Amino acid sequence: MTILSFFVLGTTSSLQAQTTDALIRQGNRFYNKQDFDQSLTNYQKALKKSPGNPDASFNQGDALYRKNDYEKAATAYDDVLQSKADENTRQSAYYNKGVAMMRQKKLDESIDAWKNALRLNPSDSAARDNLVKALLEKKKQDQQQQQQNKKDQSDKKKSDNKQKKDQNQNNPDNRPKPQQSKLSKQQVEQYLKSLEQREKDVQDKMNQSKNHTLTQPEKDW
Repeated sequence: MTILSFFVLGTTSSLQAQTTDALIRQGNRFYNKQDFDQSLTNYQKALKKSPGNPDASFNQGDALYRKNDYEKAATAYDDVLQSKADENTRQSAYYNKGVAMMRQKKLDESIDAWKNALRLNPSDSAARDNLVKALLEKKKQDQQQQQQNKKDQSDKKKSDNKQKKDQNQNNPDNRPKPQQSKLSKQQVEQYLKSLEQREKDVQDKMNQSKNHTLTQPEKDW
């Protein structure tokens, strides 16, 4: 991925603006010499004199990126986007922000940035290529995450079943409990009465049989 640099060296009639432009130009010279610390010093001075200057903010973002400070670089590009920068500068800021976000492995943020860059300049082939690669990587990550989620759910289910089985084996309180009778109270009472009557009938028959035996006359041999 290539980071775009967009240095604007315009001049204005204002003395303060001339001083700001001079500081930006001085920062650019240090930047081209790869002296990024000195370039940042000049860009920061320019921003103190002209807060929100989009050119100083953009160049500051580039210098921070070259120092591998991707988080602060993205913040500098956001400052450009919040300023009154022209469309070309905003498009470049979105592109560079996408690169800085990708360096931080913030895939969603980089995708959003490159989409915005293409909205401003649909012919930007670099932004389009980076967006396609980022979307493919996003799809791959989503598929891997789905597979991992399924595996985690399966492992958890197996673990829960094993734990439940172990508890049932080791804890008598967890053994299957007898099922409650589905008969109503009235049905139970009728059933008990029926049993009592049957027991009484059996007892009566036994008594009758005993009396009959005792009163039977002896045989005459």
